[in-house]
Amino acid sequence: MAGRSGPGGSDPYARERARRAKEQQRARKAAEAASKQKAREEKQAYEAARAQEAVDRTSVAEHDAERLATLLRTAVVDHRPLTFDALRQDFVPAVFAPVGRTKPRRDPRWSEFEPEAPRGLWGALGFGRRTYDAEVEEARKKFDDALRDHAREEMKRVEKLEQTRARHEEKNQLRAAQVDEWNAAIEERREAYRDRSVEAVEWFTDQVLAASAYPHGFPRAHQVSFQADTGDLLVQVDLPLEDVVPAARAYRYVKTRDEITPVPRPEKERKELYASVLAQTALRTVYELFASDSEGAIQSVALNGHVSTIDRATGREVHPCLITLQADRDEFSKLVLTQVDPQACLKRLRSIISPNPYELEPVRPLVTFDLTKFRLMDSMDVVAGLDSRPVLIDLTPTEFEHLVRQLFEAIGLESVNTQPSQDEGVDAVAMNTDPVMKGLCIIQAKRSSKVVPFETVSALAGVVEHKRAAKGILVTTSWFGRASEAFANEHGRLELLDGSNLVHLFKEHMGIDVIPGPVPPKRRPR
Repeated sequence: MAGRSGPGGSDPYARERARRAKEQQRARKAAEAASKQKAREEKQAYEAARAQEAVDRTSVAEHDAERLATLLRTAVVDHRPLTFDALRQDFVPAVFAPVGRTKPRRDPRWSEFEPEAPRGLWGALGFGRRTYDAEVEEARKKFDDALRDHAREEMKRVEKLEQTRARHEEKNQLRAAQVDEWNAAIEERREAYRDRSVEAVEWFTDQVLAASAYPHGFPRAHQVSFQADTGDLLVQVDLPLEDVVPAARAYRYVKTRDEITPVPRPEKERKELYASVLAQTALRTVYELFASDSEGAIQSVALNGHVSTIDRATGREVHPCLITLQADRDEFSKLVLTQVDPQACLKRLRSIISPNPYELEPVRPLVTFDLTKFRLMDSMDVVAGLDSRPVLIDLTPTEFEHLVRQLFEAIGLESVNTQPSQDEGVDAVAMNTDPVMKGLCIIQAKRSSKVVPFETVSALAGVVEHKRAAKGILVTTSWFGRASEAFANEHGRLELLDGSNLVHLFKEHMGIDVIPGPVPPKRRPR
């Protein structure tokens, strides 16, 4: 039997196995090296992406801070004052683009129905003629039916298309009429504005303030009141809270923890930027109002800048005033707002700025909402003539209204009664002169022995909107229905005080025991 070893006793199969093993080992090491290289590259790419994310977030923070620092300058340089012409609308008719088949189908053709005539010798001799004539007759019937169906289908298509076109034209005409109506109303308001109509000036001022674009996080709430005889405009605006200033100045990527951590903005810098934001917002608001007043109706602007927040000590909602100022048109027009220091500019104007706005330290407004828009009457002291335990329903309507006014004075509001004629549903007005003042309060007193109608509550809501009051309070000796209570809760600025509420309020604030009137009926469970 021949041996397996070659010359020198070596085994060729063993050498081949060894060679293959070495190749496999080299391939395995190469694959491991490639895998490690890929992992390193992926890690480097990931770390680069995270580092770029930190750079991007830093850029956003810097951009946001820059926008806050240039609020006033940007508005002056780029601002296009809102005008009545800009409020007009242009009518552009919509293009008629019907959906579905708009073109007619091709008419049926006889050639598509005509049977094939007999051919060849049989055809020439007339064989099959009778069958052919029958086929032609049947084909003519089908052709006639196809013509009728086509005509009927075409009539439906045209009718549907015309109906669609008519609806389209109707919508265009309706939209055109709406645009014409809107533009006519704008022209009426323009003329009224020129005549210093209070409603027109306050309406246009609302449009100006609503059109002003601010960065994200700025509130949009405001109130306005115009005095036609003097041209004085009082504006109350909500200012942003301190969190509008980015807390981070920059961001950095920490590879060891795989985290993007913020670089905090120094507290001093945050406070300074926030104070600047408040000052710029106040100046910018006054600038936009004067710039948009092309008719010269506004001679001066008094602005109170408030913030809406929660008192950390009490947990209650507060509305402190942080900036208050007065500016005349002539005086304000001389300012070069692109070059001023906002806070120094405010100090030059008649203004008071919170010494510590970052901590929401309030100031007292220079001007509060004017009560002369209401028809006022002299006050009457009703309390002095009351019995030890008066029955409110036995008072006259005028006595009850004055007693309610005295109650709100005792609560701490400055209150006055209105004239009994043409009071537009207002029996008294109250105003909080505290720095956290939220505006006027409309008071309506109803001395009644029956449930207050829902219409009375909804009417008060309309008066609140018309008078631009902060709140409306309906006081009654009787009670309210569930619909009225639900409506008041949904409205948000209505307060309903029934007889039982009055008992507690008179006792707490005036030390008087009162009997409101009839006891309300027990409600059925819902």
